[in-house]
Amino acid sequence: MRRTAAAALAAVLLLPLAACANDAASSARTGAAPAGKKVDGPTVKIMVGGLDKVIYLPAMLTQRLGHFADAGVNVELLSEPAGVNATTALLAGDVQGAVGFYDHTIDLQAKGKSVESVVQFSQAPGEVEVVSAKQADAIRSGADFKGRKLGVTSIGSSTDFLTKYLAVKNGVAVNEFSPVAVGAGQTFIAAMQQGSIDAGMTTDPTVATLLSKQLGTVLYDMRTPEGSRAALGGLYPSSSLYMNTAWVNGNKDTVQKLTNAFVKTLKWMNTHTPEEIAAQMPADYSQGSAADYAAAIKATLPMFTTDGVMPPDGPKTVLAVLAAFHPDVQGKESTIDLAKTYTTEFTTKATG
Repeated sequence: MRRTAAAALAAVLLLPLAACANDAASSARTGAAPAGKKVDGPTVKIMVGGLDKVIYLPAMLTQRLGHFADAGVNVELLSEPAGVNATTALLAGDVQGAVGFYDHTIDLQAKGKSVESVVQFSQAPGEVEVVSAKQADAIRSGADFKGRKLGVTSIGSSTDFLTKYLAVKNGVAVNEFSPVAVGAGQTFIAAMQQGSIDAGMTTDPTVATLLSKQLGTVLYDMRTPEGSRAALGGLYPSSSLYMNTAWVNGNKDTVQKLTNAFVKTLKWMNTHTPEEIAAQMPADYSQGSAADYAAAIKATLPMFTTDGVMPPDGPKTVLAVLAAFHPDVQGKESTIDLAKTYTTEFTTKATG
């Protein structure tokens, strides 16, 4: 009864976000990653908004490197195709943590929920707006989004948020184009091949596959801090480990162990080549050749932090982006307490 009630509450809170054509299929695709070595310590379930996405690479890499075990915590990694689905699982109490975009913490605070980023993996979105090769001459900026079908992973996902912002920033209202939920990977690629979308926002390795097959061209590249500043006006902290604040406060020792493991991985990534990183990942994550996968990692690496600490000015950029179009955030900027959407308590100890 309690689980059912929690799931119902989560659904109500996320209803404006999660209504999309592929939600039913997303549950069927949920899967668990192979467990790491068991240790004498707590067990934590973490839902990831797409384990094979390069933007969320630290989750699986931490397990593959054995850093969870070294930190004394057992972690079960689960996968959903979009960050909003990971948030739903977190609110329902199905998992203790979610790996997805930081912007969900602000959106949820506007809805009266307290969720915070504990480890900030990245300082840029890692997202790319790709235009179908057939539409390359017609779509040259966000101003050309009007009347177009634009692919996003899921309605209410961070790709949806960013697409709407790029449209509004360029003078196109959110009701003047059609967001289409197409997931990522092969479903995104198929949608572009079939003309179901004119352009869309996705991440590596999907971007690398699209470019290698000459199916699309890059319109906005937000895989680097420079790309984030150009498109969004500042650093945009995105992929992170976020958790319910009440759970964090009641399980600080476990949260510290998780943080220690993730920070160790971020430091490891900073001292190893894309090829060395790719070699640690499951072979089927590449969606193509090993060389293309390593290139995808190389293109995305600049987005990651080296210490898991939130960039000081990043939250303000995210709030400004959401306030430009999001009905739950517009007009509430002065009531949003950004200090409650993230914490550096654990990363400070991990890096100290």
